[in-house]
Amino acid sequence: MKVGVVGLGYWGPNLIRNFLSNKEVEKVCGCDSNISRLKFIKSRFPMVELTEKWDELLNGYNLDIIVISTPVATHFPLAKASLENGKHIWVEKPFTFNSNEAMELIETAERKNLKLFVDHTFVYTGAVMKVKELVDKKVLGDILYFDSVRVNLGLFQHDVNVIWDLACHDFSIMDYIINKKVVGITANGIANYYEHENIAHIAVYFDDNCFAHFHVNWTSPVKIRRVLLGGRKKMLLWDDLHPAEKIKIYDSGVEVNSLDQIHNALVQYRTGDMYSPKVNETEALTLGVNEFIASINENRKPLTSGEDGLRIVKILESAEASIKNKGKFINVAV
Repeated sequence: MKVGVVGLGYWGPNLIRNFLSNKEVEKVCGCDSNISRLKFIKSRFPMVELTEKWDELLNGYNLDIIVISTPVATHFPLAKASLENGKHIWVEKPFTFNSNEAMELIETAERKNLKLFVDHTFVYTGAVMKVKELVDKKVLGDILYFDSVRVNLGLFQHDVNVIWDLACHDFSIMDYIINKKVVGITANGIANYYEHENIAHIAVYFDDNCFAHFHVNWTSPVKIRRVLLGGRKKMLLWDDLHPAEKIKIYDSGVEVNSLDQIHNALVQYRTGDMYSPKVNETEALTLGVNEFIASINENRKPLTSGEDGLRIVKILESAEASIKNKGKFINVAV
């Protein structure tokens, strides 16, 4: 297959490297309007053909796949043009700027019988796949809560706030792991430096008394990437920055033996052993590329399809509506 990557900024070199490494890919081309980025890519990957013209990438190289790694506001027009031109597409997160754009791209891909992959990268990490396996096997029991922290002294984005930039990752992880229906969202936060919020707290409500909370921040003095997952049987900690034991499972929990009068309830706390399962260390982007190409060859939807991207965009839209209205509860239909 021949692959074209449009947008060669921070994530572009990783995309090029992983597509070049796939045995099904015979050629990779790149496009960026920034000449300095083209020179950098050429120095790293001299075999890659490069252009600063989008139309030339789309029409001039006989490509099978277009990979879109540009600001989110440009995702829709680039993806739409690629699909109408008969290309399978890979779109970086977040999928689109709004749900109407996402639905139109899904419809176009189906009409043209093309594959649409949304790069929810963390879904392909060994840690998240292991957590998914544990949840599906009911090792933790019924999931009660999902508590996520993703903070660092990071890069301010010019086109989106911290929810669209960082919480997008954790929403996709939650959506993949927890098979429950989201019914509502509240979000609070503030913009300390310019128009886009740099810190936010988001609460996600499910239809069965399950709850998720997200803390995202571009202005933290420390970097934290941590998820607590509470189940009725066991609890789990995923620390993505831990060098060895990324996942720890605790035989801990709460047992309520009487509900006759809740203020007199007999509550027992259970604290048992902890163990850390082995996780796959293969680079997530490698597995994502493999899955996308396999979905094309097997004529099926990829694991992170347009429909998955649409659900996350709907959650992002609802969180945006809430944070702009000082934490108003927003009903969600996903």
